Amino acid sequence: MAERERHTSPPKADRAPRRTGAAEAAARASERLAALITHPAEGVSAVCRVEDGWRVSVDVVEVARIPDTTSLLATYEVDIDERGELREYRRVRRYRRGSADDC
Repeated sequence: MAERERHTSPPKADRAPRRTGAAEAAARASERLAALITHPAEGVSAVCRVEDGWRVSVDVVEVARIPDTTSLLATYEVDIDERGELREYRRVRRYRRGSADDC
């Protein structure tokens, strides 16, 4: 009887680094930003592939007010690498909830 070959995955050191997809990049960027600035993430408004990772626009509530339409929100650009690790972030916009962008 012929002996069956065993197929095993290569050792971790031989594997190519796992690349982060857009959905995972958005989730990781939101989590890491919220932990750093201690404001809750409201949502993600953009995800863009960049040369060495992802740039994610994360909207956060900076000042919660009553009524909710007067709360202050901000959009942060968060850059993460291929592994999903935070590289940098910056606030690019601050606005009142319900305000429209200038067209």
